[in-house]
Amino acid sequence: MAFNDCFSLKYPGNPRPGDLIEVFRPGYQHWALYLGDGYVINIAPLEDGIPASFTSAKSVFSRKALVKMQLLKDVVGNDTYRINNKYDDAYSPLPTEEVMQRSEFVIGQEVEYDVLVNNCEHFVTLLRYGEGVSEQLPHCELPCKMTHLARN
Repeated sequence: MAFNDCFSLKYPGNPRPGDLIEVFRPGYQHWALYLGDGYVINIAPLEDGIPASFTSAKSVFSRKALVKMQLLKDVVGNDTYRINNKYDDAYSPLPTEEVMQRSEFVIGQEVEYDVLVNNCEHFVTLLRYGEGVSEQLPHCELPCKMTHLARN
């Protein structure tokens, strides 16, 4: 696949507002939620109070993250992505308007981050379904601590 292919809104399908976007990083996946017009919402770890990228090994040990609205192409960078609403069979997606309101409310906020129980997949699934779920660490069955977003 050519580098430019992953920036076309036609590849790998036209994301719709509220879709989960799975970005394939070397060795792991990063998750974002599509907002529309080429933008996503996602979390970026804070290292010493400064937003960092998930490409840094130190990000695994971060305890805080910043909720950011960014262009999908900037989040993807040189990696690839796909639309992956994999939990739709198990959880009913919230109405798109509600997902967008919840997303708008948290942009710019600092949230707790923990690779086991509060990771980027928990964050975006909480926005889409009202429940934070993640299979990134399949042997970990700990509850998500980001439930404060579900009530807003």
